[in-house]
Amino acid sequence: MSLAKQLFQKGVIKNKKEVESLEQEIRESSEKEEEIILKKKIAPEDVLFQIKSENLKIPLKEISADKVLLKNLELIPEETAKYYQMIPIQKEGKFLEIGMVYPEDLKAQEALKFLASQENFNYKVFLITPTLFKELLKQYRTLKKEVGMALEELETELKEEPSVEMGPPTEAEFKRMAEEAPITKIVAVILRHAVDGGASDIHIEPTRSKLRVRFRFLGSLHSSIFLPAKVHPAVVARIKIISHLRIDEARIPQDGRFSAKLYDKFIDFRVSTFPTALGEKVVIRVLDPTTGVKEFKELGIESGNLATVEEGIAKPYGLILSTGPTGSGKTTTLYAILQLLNKEGVNIVTLEDPVEYFMEGINQSQVKPTIGYTFASGLRHILRQDPDIIMVGEVRDEETANLVVHAALTGHLVLSTLHTNNAVGVIPRLIDMGIKPYLISPTLQLAIAQRLTRKLCDNCKKKITPSPQIQDYILKEIEKMPPAIRDSLKIEKPLSVFTKGDGCPKCKETGFSDRIGVFEILKMTESLSEIILKEPSEAAIKREAEKQNMITLKQDGILKVLNGIIPVEEVFRVSEEDNI
Repeated sequence: MSLAKQLFQKGVIKNKKEVESLEQEIRESSEKEEEIILKKKIAPEDVLFQIKSENLKIPLKEISADKVLLKNLELIPEETAKYYQMIPIQKEGKFLEIGMVYPEDLKAQEALKFLASQENFNYKVFLITPTLFKELLKQYRTLKKEVGMALEELETELKEEPSVEMGPPTEAEFKRMAEEAPITKIVAVILRHAVDGGASDIHIEPTRSKLRVRFRFLGSLHSSIFLPAKVHPAVVARIKIISHLRIDEARIPQDGRFSAKLYDKFIDFRVSTFPTALGEKVVIRVLDPTTGVKEFKELGIESGNLATVEEGIAKPYGLILSTGPTGSGKTTTLYAILQLLNKEGVNIVTLEDPVEYFMEGINQSQVKPTIGYTFASGLRHILRQDPDIIMVGEVRDEETANLVVHAALTGHLVLSTLHTNNAVGVIPRLIDMGIKPYLISPTLQLAIAQRLTRKLCDNCKKKITPSPQIQDYILKEIEKMPPAIRDSLKIEKPLSVFTKGDGCPKCKETGFSDRIGVFEILKMTESLSEIILKEPSEAAIKREAEKQNMITLKQDGILKVLNGIIPVEEVFRVSEEDNI
């Protein structure tokens, strides 16, 4: 029986005609049945391969890629593994466990028998998913192994060159060092491994004895590799060359960007250099366009907050401000809003520093303060471009604040970011920047404050009964929530919540799968407008926010804890409280 029919029997495919259409397509295609089903997103990969496992009576295997030993991988060459989609997993007693995506493929079985006789090993076959196979295939090219090979190549080249006492390297010598094959390979490997691992940033920083490379995963920095200190100038020079920065200037910070094609997609890299006492530090932001722009639900804006945002952005004019510290996802939220507003009949123009993600159909411009092209000067020109919607990367000064407010007053929907601790702090901050209170009421539509938290892995998270102190903490926050939300919650006695599990292959043994935002959203109302005109203090605005039934950052975090999305420790972290 075909997999399509089995999916119909299990209720994954609802319509019998869809099964017939799918089977017809499979017969006419050169692709395998599984490939077509997965490409069309008809069934989840784990469901499909569990059915296949039952059919073939071959166990489905899950394993973390970092547990696969290089010495085992070497028993099947990388090209052979790639061609037959089979790979050594681990040694169990006398048997080598082999993961195969298509164990029913006779040619793959014959190839495996031949390799076993050549390399003298016994084997046991397991079924693995295509996703796991791709992850395991990357282990042939581990960061340490590839960088180690490039360093050996560099050592060989240096030995072959005559040793001559010289002064400081000239620009031409810097360029030559940076373009040598080993250095080029080292930089390429670092970039590729950052993309493979889903890192958001790469930190390349000199220490007294070594060059340290760290990757930022889910908000935390992890040391990945140490390189000899002597390669530091060449690695930095190589990054500067591809970023079109001055390689002979190490006294001042520089900013640049470049793109590279990895795995059939273009990834943007934003580069920042910074002079330190031990040499230049480089930070590279990884901007993957396929993961950067998200929908509201992916961001963590749900239920009441979602309705408030949708109501605010439906208005044809006004000011929407996203606020929070650096790295809290403000720009990502604005991009999500732009994605909804991006329609054929509107002209959207942005001013950014820098442009993080390129969006089709939107006119994006990057400011260049060094030549006088600032947010303020750019905003004046934007207003001559007949815009309907304007996004300004950040309100940094009084001039930009005034221009943004006046643009919102004159019939434009304006989106921007601001640095405040919470949503109620936006109004006092605008007044501090010189905006008259009577201008804030008719312009400000929404103030969106946010923080990023780590999301629990659904596959390995575990349920616990927290300590009495934490239970009291959660219950007190629930009591402060708006009545409609509080009454809708079903609280178990004793209270139980999810916490980080032990880690699994799906989350790469971290216990976390992604990051998600916690939000508080303040909207303009008639009552709030009166307060701004009479007593625009943060305390008065906070009292009005409570009357609005605004959910605070902490409360939104608690709701996500109760829904098993984040652990309670993340609420402590983002609300800057000590663990209880």
